[in-house]
Amino acid sequence: MGRFTDKWTGTKNPRTGTPRRPAAELRAALLALDGPHTRFIVREGTVAEKADLVAEFELPTLEVTLKTRMRLNPDAHEVRVLEERWEPTADSARRQYGRGPADKVYRQWETTTGPDRRRQKTETSSFSSQDMRSPLQRVVLGAGWTWRGALLRF
Repeated sequence: MGRFTDKWTGTKNPRTGTPRRPAAELRAALLALDGPHTRFIVREGTVAEKADLVAEFELPTLEVTLKTRMRLNPDAHEVRVLEERWEPTADSARRQYGRGPADKVYRQWETTTGPDRRRQKTETSSFSSQDMRSPLQRVVLGAGWTWRGALLRF
């Protein structure tokens, strides 16, 4: 049985019996996610970010930035995670900040004229927060570590 706040924070535990990998191996596996097949990058964190690793995705045309800061805790075999997002407000006047595991889908549309001379909307790009979170979680849980979400303190 997990903590009361695990559902709110998006905490996931590995399956029982999953062998625990060393921290260096987990770090290498997370950094290996960064490649041509992903739309986000995984990099070393900075001192200002207070993180060991950071996964980032930017969609400049929609002014959306998603960032997942990860701190590895080898003693507890858990990865402490803070998910952040910057996105436009409803009136697109400014950007708002949010944190926590929100399932969001960002879509970009283009209006074109179809063969019947009617206007139609065509989706040009789409990105879901799950497109970044799921591969990260798969690596962490596959290494036998806990994915521990954070909301207030990181």
